[in-house]
Amino acid sequence: MEKNIKIAISGRSGCGNTTVSKMIADTLGLRFINFTFRSLAKERNLDLKDILELASKDDSIDMEVDTRQVAIARGDGGCVLGSRLAIWMLKEADLKIYLDATANIRAQRIVNREGGSLAEVAAFTADRDKQDYDRYLRIYNIDTNDYNFADLIINTDNINPQQITDLIVEKVENLKAK
Repeated sequence: MEKNIKIAISGRSGCGNTTVSKMIADTLGLRFINFTFRSLAKERNLDLKDILELASKDDSIDMEVDTRQVAIARGDGGCVLGSRLAIWMLKEADLKIYLDATANIRAQRIVNREGGSLAEVAAFTADRDKQDYDRYLRIYNIDTNDYNFADLIINTDNINPQQITDLIVEKVENLKAK
């Protein structure tokens, strides 16, 4: 396995990017990088909703998260960077993957992971998606609805994380064969 390969995986909340990114890193023996709003909130002893509220008013929150994760990814050796903007921010990634899922599936996965009512989580997730989209467009001029440049786009609605991992590992193997 090529130990210097850099893989970027993006998708909205509930698509499986964190789970799959970690599984890919473990399978391929690469560093797993997933510095997120959750990570920053934990560092600052805040809750996710609080850090999202700060980010809605202060672009430096996004810039700190994005700059830190990309700097880590650009370090020595290969990695799997899993984040909302990985495929846009880590331009030199050898493989860019976008995970997609319907809003209902994503909300159900978040409820399964974190609890809460499906209606409340669906509303919060829809609001977060809109805020994320607006911020990324304003801060970076990135349209997160335009991911057709990704090397691999996977709809995760009806496949499990292991099946997604297998598809990606196969793509990595095909890269090596070229």
